[in-house]
Amino acid sequence: MKKVVIHKAGGFEQLILEEHPSPQAGKYEIKIAVKAIGVNYADVVIRWGLYRSAKEFVGWPITPGFEVAGTVIEVGSDVGSFAPGQEVFAVTLFNGYSTEICIPQHQVFHKPAKLTMEEAAGFPAVFLTAYHAVHQNIIIRENMKVLIHSAAGGVGSSLVQLCKLKGCEIIAIVGGEHKIETAKNMGADHVLDRYTTNIWSETAKIFPQGSDVIFDANGGESLKKGFNALAKGGKIVVYGTHSILPDKSGRINWIKLIYSFLTAARFHSLKLNTRSIINFNLSFMFHEKELLAEAMKDLINWVEHDQIKPLKVSTFRLENVADAHKAIQSGKTVGKLILTNNE
Repeated sequence: MKKVVIHKAGGFEQLILEEHPSPQAGKYEIKIAVKAIGVNYADVVIRWGLYRSAKEFVGWPITPGFEVAGTVIEVGSDVGSFAPGQEVFAVTLFNGYSTEICIPQHQVFHKPAKLTMEEAAGFPAVFLTAYHAVHQNIIIRENMKVLIHSAAGGVGSSLVQLCKLKGCEIIAIVGGEHKIETAKNMGADHVLDRYTTNIWSETAKIFPQGSDVIFDANGGESLKKGFNALAKGGKIVVYGTHSILPDKSGRINWIKLIYSFLTAARFHSLKLNTRSIINFNLSFMFHEKELLAEAMKDLINWVEHDQIKPLKVSTFRLENVADAHKAIQSGKTVGKLILTNNE
């Protein structure tokens, strides 16, 4: 079998496709022949050596990848409900950039017939992040005023759909005119291009009482200004800090990173008043079997009943993984990037 291995932090050249022995499934694991792999911005942060759970759980060398789709090869002795030949999709704590993988059974799910392999591979990580943000961290009520950053990306598009299911009024922030239609198609009521619009003055016009919830994966300046744009009792849900990370060159700009860290938004508990900030990283939640089962049960049901739809996918062959990383770092993509394995 083949897998992409990163031996040390660095640029695109660190993504090395290697031959390795086929893994053996443990008694609670399912071995999958991987056909498609979701690419997430977190994979880039892993390559830079800055992803906390990667450092804590694995170190170097590491194979990135949080989500896959494929066909069951074999199941462990204590696995039920799965059999060889079945099509599945799964979340995995790293190792996704592989042609074969063994994953604990509670992280594997039967692929809905309505999803292609590529759509399925791009589904679980982003929709689980969105579901955890919307349903397991806060209470979303009908007619709430919601602002979503990076709304044409993977998690952002998923958040738009889940908030629309709850009957919210949504402002979607995107980075480029070519992303506006994507956000509208996901269900956004208002779409603002951050490159051509003062998003905070426009948001104040649309939501004069402030935003009830802001979903932010940027950090930095957007977190500071977002906090001031909250309504009384409002909440910011943070699931990333993209804006303080290195630039698009593929290598770490340490001066920029240190400056961004030192100037990042900080909040004194006594000054929060009725507003609050919530932060999470889904990779630390994979062991929570009940949360995963609850989320995937709802998400699969919504897919099967056409209440949510898969994201637009752009594909790259596994051996062209560096091109996928260049694309996701460019900030120009919409939907999901997928690595494909045709072996």
